[in-house]
Amino acid sequence: MSEVVLNSTITCPACGHRKDELMPTDACVWFYECEHCKTVLRPKSGDCCVYCSYGTNGCPPKQQSGPSCAD
Repeated sequence: MSEVVLNSTITCPACGHRKDELMPTDACVWFYECEHCKTVLRPKSGDCCVYCSYGTNGCPPKQQSGPSCAD
């Protein structure tokens, strides 16, 4: 089993702002507000959280369980 990566860089699709974040290990994040333009990000269809949609790394539950942490 691979080590879970806890850091992810979220890129806002509205303004392109990037921010390094530490992901929670026990939950998916469904809402994220861009600190630059204040757009509230939500997961894309089929993704379990904003990290899986807009981050450089998928969320820890997905990294541990595979295709979907919502299963």
